[in-house]
Amino acid sequence: MTLEELWELFPIELSEHNPEWKNWYREEEKHLHQAFGSKLERIRHIGSTAVEGLLAKPTIDILLETPENVSPESIRKLALDCGYTVMAEMLEPEYRLDLCKGYTPQGFAERVFHLHIRRIGDWDEPIFCEYLRRNPDKAREYAALKFKLQKQYRHNRDAYTDAKGDFIRDCVKAAREQK
Repeated sequence: MTLEELWELFPIELSEHNPEWKNWYREEEKHLHQAFGSKLERIRHIGSTAVEGLLAKPTIDILLETPENVSPESIRKLALDCGYTVMAEMLEPEYRLDLCKGYTPQGFAERVFHLHIRRIGDWDEPIFCEYLRRNPDKAREYAALKFKLQKQYRHNRDAYTDAKGDFIRDCVKAAREQK
């Protein structure tokens, strides 16, 4: 399929917060812990589904951090064995592996996951989530932005993500300054 065909099949869909999302995360977290074992340093629920009350794409984003001494090949194999599909991989300047699960030829499955694998570090995603939890006004502002962008970029995930970038960077900067 072309990228345009994929975006048509998997549009940006937003929904009100679902309390079940935290349970879906916990189940997947347990599965990943068992599969990765000592190759998993830390795992966290990130993204809008991790912020109670926030409008979100019903996709559970997970940040899985690995020790430096684990090979990218073994990490990729473990993720594939867990049913994930590679979306993007980068070795330099830092290791990043982005995967998905729950995308079917008919569209989204009931449960959809994005797995972001990184080396252990101080990543922006958990900081952004925590900032939104502590700042409900910013969370509402972010929800309004996402709602507006969803209408504009319903079938262009890259543009939707890019258009949120400045807001996210500003929040992360503010959060880091508050530390």
